Amino acid sequence: MEKGFPGLGRCSCAFWLAIAFDVFGLVVLMLGVFGDLFFYDFLIYAGAIVIFLSLIWWVFWYTGNIEVPPEELEDDVGLLKRNRGISGLVRRLSSRLSNGIRNSFRRTKRANWQGGVLGGTLPHQTGTGRDSEQPVPVALPMAAAGSSLQTVSATIDSEVATNPPTATETSAI
Repeated sequence: MEKGFPGLGRCSCAFWLAIAFDVFGLVVLMLGVFGDLFFYDFLIYAGAIVIFLSLIWWVFWYTGNIEVPPEELEDDVGLLKRNRGISGLVRRLSSRLSNGIRNSFRRTKRANWQGGVLGGTLPHQTGTGRDSEQPVPVALPMAAAGSSLQTVSATIDSEVATNPPTATETSAI
């Protein structure tokens, strides 16, 4: 026979944390409502937020105390397989059919990968394997050997240095 959990159940710590958050939040909230303080609005919002956060502990306490019989739990996660009768025959047939379909897709993907795109070879390939691919040369556009390269900031700096300020730009207003 299973050990019983009288009173608060399995998660008494979550229960007491929920109670503490509720009491603390209520005290802060009431202090903000009835206290003659210049930061009363902060206390009202803080108390409401603490009370809202206590809901997390209430959910933990509730979900921690849900009772599930071991028979249902074993059957639900697939630990207990009953392969008797018609249901066992249907289960075996279904698993064989789905495994066969899954394996055929895997074989098709593997064949396509080894043989190139859709089973064919690419123009730069000499064989049909991945190891036989020839490297493709890549050409990057560069500036001509005699031309000078300038960055945007260098261009702006040179424009500022060549244009002296006018009288209206330097006079104090």
